[in-house]
Amino acid sequence: MTLVRNARNQPARWPVGDDPFSAIDRLFQDLGGTVGSRQDALYPMDLFENDEALVIELAVPGVQADDLDISIEGRQLSIRANLPALPEDEQRRYWLQAIPRGAFTRTVRLPANVNTEDVTANVNNGMLTLRLAKAAEAKVRKVEIQRG
Repeated sequence: MTLVRNARNQPARWPVGDDPFSAIDRLFQDLGGTVGSRQDALYPMDLFENDEALVIELAVPGVQADDLDISIEGRQLSIRANLPALPEDEQRRYWLQAIPRGAFTRTVRLPANVNTEDVTANVNNGMLTLRLAKAAEAKVRKVEIQRG
C-alpha cells in the first residue's frame, strides 16, 4: 500500500478493487496483528479476568457445541466453527442476507498463562463461555513482609 498526500478538496483514492477497510486490515496485519476485523464484528467477544481465571464470552448465534473446535497452544487460543450453508430454496428471495455462514476462526493472545488441564466451555443461548484457570505463576499472590 502506498500512502500519498491528498489535496484538501480531492476525494481519497483507493486502489481499484480495494476498499478502505481491507487496506486498514492489511496495514494492521503488516504491523503484526489484527485490530477489529469484520469477522470480529460478526462474532463479538469479551475477555476478562478474576483472581482465579480468564473468562471469554463469545457470541456464536446458531452454533451448537458439537460444531465448535477450541484449542490452546501456549498463550494462543483459537476458536473455530462451521455454520452450515442454507439449502437452496426458490421460495426465498432475499432483500438482505447478513447472517454469517461458513467457517470462521477467532484467535486471541491470552494476557496470562493458563492451566490447559482446567478449562471449561459451555454454549447456552448462542453464547460460548470459556473459563480458563490461570497457571500458578500467573495468579496474583500477596507477599507478607517480615518485621524486624
